[in-house]
Amino acid sequence: MKKPPIQEVVAETGNPVEAPPPEILEPDSALSPEEAEELRRDYLLTRFWISARGFWGKGGGRLAWAFTLGLLLLIVLQISFQYGINVWNRSIFDAIEKKDSARVFYLTGIFFPLAIGSVVVGVTQVFARMSTQRRWRSWLTNAVVSRWLTNGRYYQLNLVGGDHQNPEYRIAEDLRIATDAPVDFAAGVTQAFLSATTFIVVLWTIGGALTLSFGSATVTIPGFLVIAAVVYAVIASGSMVVIGRNFVSISESKNQAEADYRYALTRVRENGESIALLGGEDEERSGIDKSFGNVLRQWALLCGQHMRTTVVSQGSNLIAPVIPILLCAPKFLDGSMTLGQVMQAASAFTIVQTAFGWLVDNYPRLAEWNAGARRIASLMMSLDGLERAETGDGSNRITRGETDSDAMLRLNDLSVTLDDGTAVVGQSEVEIGPGERVLVAGESGTGKSTLVRAIAGLWPWGGGSVDIRADRRMFMLPQKPYVPSGTLRRAIAYPGAAEDWTVEEMAEALDKVGLAHLKDKIEEDAPWDQTLSGGEKQRLAFARLLLHRPDIIVLDEATSALDEAGQDNIMKLLHDELSDATIVSVAHRPELEQFHSRKITLERRKGGAKLVSDIDLIPRKSGRRLMGRWLRRRSTPASKAA
Repeated sequence: MKKPPIQEVVAETGNPVEAPPPEILEPDSALSPEEAEELRRDYLLTRFWISARGFWGKGGGRLAWAFTLGLLLLIVLQISFQYGINVWNRSIFDAIEKKDSARVFYLTGIFFPLAIGSVVVGVTQVFARMSTQRRWRSWLTNAVVSRWLTNGRYYQLNLVGGDHQNPEYRIAEDLRIATDAPVDFAAGVTQAFLSATTFIVVLWTIGGALTLSFGSATVTIPGFLVIAAVVYAVIASGSMVVIGRNFVSISESKNQAEADYRYALTRVRENGESIALLGGEDEERSGIDKSFGNVLRQWALLCGQHMRTTVVSQGSNLIAPVIPILLCAPKFLDGSMTLGQVMQAASAFTIVQTAFGWLVDNYPRLAEWNAGARRIASLMMSLDGLERAETGDGSNRITRGETDSDAMLRLNDLSVTLDDGTAVVGQSEVEIGPGERVLVAGESGTGKSTLVRAIAGLWPWGGGSVDIRADRRMFMLPQKPYVPSGTLRRAIAYPGAAEDWTVEEMAEALDKVGLAHLKDKIEEDAPWDQTLSGGEKQRLAFARLLLHRPDIIVLDEATSALDEAGQDNIMKLLHDELSDATIVSVAHRPELEQFHSRKITLERRKGGAKLVSDIDLIPRKSGRRLMGRWLRRRSTPASKAA
C-alpha cells in the first residue's frame, strides 16, 4: 500500500503532531480488524500525551512546574514523617515492654508534633495535587475547546466519520478523568516507590536473617521480611491484573453508553415542541429506555469487575498486617527481637505492602483513566484530521482568498464534495458583483445548501477557491436560526456582544422585522429558543442583519417559515435597508425571484450537480450591463448543457 505523505498539525500545545501511522488511517489488508483496532488504541494514548505534556512545556501552565516540584517535596516530607512515626512505634513498645513510665510519657509528648506535622503536610499535599489537576484540566480544556470552535470544526465533525461522538461529554467528563487520574497516579507511584525503598531498608535491618531447621539441616533466609513482602505483593498484584484485565474495555463501553444516554435526553429537551405536537412521547420513551438499558448493562458488567477486584484488595488489606507478626513471632519468643522491633517490623511491612499493592488499589481507576484518555484522544485525532486538511497540500479542500478583480465574490473552479471525495457540485466559475442578488435554484438534493455552506466557509471539502473582496464581512442566515440562552437582547445581538447596540436600536430593528410585540422584553431572560415560533426566529435573524449590516449575506431558506406576505415584507426591508449588500440565497419559492437580479440553476448530473443556467431576472437597460454580472464557464456552455 502506498503510504500517504506525513503531514503535521499544530496541536493544543503548539507542538507539531505527525499524522498517525498509515495503518491506522487506512488499515492494511495484512492486518486483521482486531490488530488494526489494537494499533489504533495504542496510538490514542500516545496522541493524548502529545497534547497533555504541553502543560509543562513552554506554552503551558504558568505555575505548572512550581506545583509539580512542590508536590514532590511534600511527598518526601510525608515519607520523613512516616519514618519518624515508624521509629516512634518501636520506641514506645520497647518502653512499654520495660515498663519505663518516664520514657512512655516522654514519647507521648513527641507523638503529637509528629502527628500534627504529618497532617499539615498531608493537607498541603492535597492542595498541591488538586491545584495541579485543576490547572492542568483548565489549560487542556481551553486548548481543546479552542481547536473545536475554530473554523467551524464543531460543525464539520458532524459531517465526517470517526470516533468522536458526543464531543461535549468527552470535553466535560473524559478530559476531567484524563487529567485528574495521572496526577494521582504520579503522586501515588512516587510515594509508593519512596515508601517501599525506605521501609525495605527498615525491614532488612530489623528482620535480618531467619534460620529454619529441618531435622539435621538448617536453612538461612537473609532479609526474610523483604522477601515475604515482595512475594506477597507479586501474588496480590498478579491476581488483580488477571481478574481486572477487562476493566479498560468495559469502562470505555460504560462511558460511551452514558454519553449516548445524556444525548438522548438532551435531544428530547431541544426538540420538545416538535415531539409534543406530534405526540411522540411513547416513541421517545422507547428510545430513552433502550439507551438507559444499555447503561445499566454496562454498569452491571463494571460491577462484576469491581466485585472481583474487591475480593483481592479487601483480602490483601486483612492479611497483610498479620503476616509480619507471624514471621517475627519465633524471633520474639527466642529473645532475639524486642516487642518494639516486632511492632516496627509490622508497621514497615504494612507500608511496604501498601506501596507494592498500589496497583491492587488503583487498577480500577487506572482502567477508567485509560478509557477517558482514549476517548478524548479520539476527538483530538478527528480535529487533527480536519486541521491537517486545512494546512495540507490543498487536495480535496476548498481554499479561501481575496478577489483580484472588482467582484465582491468569486467562485474559482469551485467543486464541492463529501469528505470521502464523492462529488456533490461539479467545477464551476462564477463572479458576483457588489450589490448583486443571486438566487440559487434547483431540485431538492442537487447540493444547493451544500454550495452556499461552501461559500460561507462551513463546508471545506472540494476543490477550487472561494474568493472574497478584502475587508468584507459575510453573514449567513440558516433555515433554523440559532437562539442562544439568556436575554432577548443577547439573542438579537448574536454573535456580537449585547452591549454593542443600545436597547433603542434593538427595539427599532425588532419593529422593522415585525416583532414589535417583543420590544418591551428585550432585557428579559427567558427560554427564547422554546418560546419563539419558527417564523419569529427567522424574523429575529433578519433583525440581526439590520444591526450587523454585513457586506455579503448568504441566505439558506431563511424565509421558509414565513407566509407570502411576511416574506415579501422582509425581502423588501432587506432591499431598502441593505441596498448595497451582496446576497446569495437558496430558496424554492418562485415568488422570491422578484427580489433577486440573477438566478443560477443547479441540475443533478453524473459526477456532481452542474450549473446549467445563469439568467438575468432584471432586464438590462440599453448600453448598460447588469451590475456585477459575470459568468465564465470552462466546461460546456450552459445553453448546450441544458
